[in-house]
Amino acid sequence: MARLLGPRARIVWSGQHWDPALTTTFFAQYGLPRPHHLLKGVGGEPRGRQIGRMVSALSDHLAARPPAAVLVQGDTNTAAAGALAAHCAGIPVVHVEAGLRSFDPGMPEEANRRLIAPLADLHCAPTATAAAHLLREGIEADRVVITGNTVVEATLATLPAEAEAHRIVAEHAVTPGGYLLATIHRPENTDDAARLAQILDQLAALDLPVLLPLHPRTRAAVEAFGLRGPVARLRRIEPLDHAGFLALARHCRLLVSDSGGVQEECTVLKRPLVVVRNSTERPEAVRAGFARLARPGHELARALRELLADEAVGERLAQLPSPYGDGRASAEIVAAVRSRYLAPEPRTEQHTDQRPEPDRTPVAAAATGVGGHR
Repeated sequence: MARLLGPRARIVWSGQHWDPALTTTFFAQYGLPRPHHLLKGVGGEPRGRQIGRMVSALSDHLAARPPAAVLVQGDTNTAAAGALAAHCAGIPVVHVEAGLRSFDPGMPEEANRRLIAPLADLHCAPTATAAAHLLREGIEADRVVITGNTVVEATLATLPAEAEAHRIVAEHAVTPGGYLLATIHRPENTDDAARLAQILDQLAALDLPVLLPLHPRTRAAVEAFGLRGPVARLRRIEPLDHAGFLALARHCRLLVSDSGGVQEECTVLKRPLVVVRNSTERPEAVRAGFARLARPGHELARALRELLADEAVGERLAQLPSPYGDGRASAEIVAAVRSRYLAPEPRTEQHTDQRPEPDRTPVAAAATGVGGHR
């Protein structure tokens, strides 16, 4: 979206995720300009304090340079803070990935999604299911646009060519189709010692090697709960940049993750996924046959056993379209933003008695959540 908006976009980076492997590499990888404004003192704070600091800092920034609209994407604390700050400033809010619902009140992201919904002026829903959720909640139909999800184009643009992907796979001492790739980082899994130990034990019991990029939250939990033993039985690797993760995901036998983004990416990569969670806000991936929801314990063991035994799953998924669109989501979103909030581009020639137009560029108040789930 930022690339399509060009100079009319202003990127604000909250710093919610502060690990360079999960954040700053994405600006270079996607060819994005450096953030125009960075918030300080946000990363690593408890959720309430983090949101409060972001709202305060974003309010100051928006007052100093009021934009035509504020775009917030997803369900991060940053998205919630950006929507609240913009709403309080009287600036239109555009919510990208609007309408996702897990109906799980214990999920922090669910609270963020439900906080943003009544504040948003334009809801860019990725699917018809997401749009239907918004309509049932009383959002007016003319404020909801089904756009698809930007993850499709991001995945297609970032996935390395086959030769490079195979090099990355070989670099990790595994062979295509001969390993699992797992990511675990959600609080429901990492904040519960018994649950995290069970997940790690079940993965370690598999016959195939399991690559496990350790998220900073997971690494801290492993240390705090004394789980170095179970982790040592897995192929622990450092957090990956997006291209590296996609290369490994594209050629793995099976994905195991509690990430929201991986549930979308697997539909583009055509790889089976076990979602280790109590609930999901992305049921489209499950209904389409790409993902399977499983709690640790019997459900996870059964899902792993059955999917690893299904030798035709890869061929079957290769024939299925992604439920998240055809890769034109950014164009659809930018078209909606331009038509509703942006005046036509100014002419190059200007009479000397004309005053320049005020700065009314849209702000993308975005956390680096693209990598936050790795």
